[in-house]
Amino acid sequence: MADVLDEADIEAGLPEGWEYADDEITRTYEFDEYLRGVAFAQLVGEIAEAQFHHPEIVIRYGEVEISLTTHDAGGVTQQDLDMAEIIESETDA
Repeated sequence: MADVLDEADIEAGLPEGWEYADDEITRTYEFDEYLRGVAFAQLVGEIAEAQFHHPEIVIRYGEVEISLTTHDAGGVTQQDLDMAEIIESETDA
């Protein structure tokens, strides 16, 4: 099992646009069209399957919220920060 990171390490490792609160890291992406957000959520789902690390994805009209935490560790681990970086590098949201 991965080790939970302390707040300083989490804040230092967060990609731009991501926030840390309540034992998870979160980012909300905005879209002009609903179906663009749905397509983005599908892409994130495909990345998650490849990484075997699955975020919570909330689709709303005009935005998609991605939240990451390592449930079995009880907080944010390096795996969450790595997953956020992958999402950022493989998407153009």
